[in-house]
Amino acid sequence: MSSYFWFSVFVASNALLLFMLAMRVSLLRVKFGISTGDGDNPVLFKAIRAHSNGVEQVPMFGLLILALSFNELRSDYLAALVVVFTLARLCHGVGMNYRIYRARQLGAGVTYLLHIIAAVLLAKIILL
Repeated sequence: MSSYFWFSVFVASNALLLFMLAMRVSLLRVKFGISTGDGDNPVLFKAIRAHSNGVEQVPMFGLLILALSFNELRSDYLAALVVVFTLARLCHGVGMNYRIYRARQLGAGVTYLLHIIAAVLLAKIILL
């Protein structure tokens, strides 16, 4: 297995997730006839925020996964980081869009925790 396999899985899965979140925004814009902004519509606002939050979180974690791949972190660690992060982002998106506070909270908390874990792993590799 290539050392970039899990980075590729990360890119594919999170690109698909961000696409689905963006499509929800587009479909809601059509449904409510709102071409720009959120039109003070709480459903559209939450969909926009769910997509925006993904756009905020995914790139930095992707860079961490890429750097860890470059530094040949064990495949099982990369797998765990990628799979759990992607599930956390899915959980957050569902929680935001469908007003499931616990899912949103869990998704956000796990996302932050994994950012810290990945950064610490990278720092440890670099410094040792």
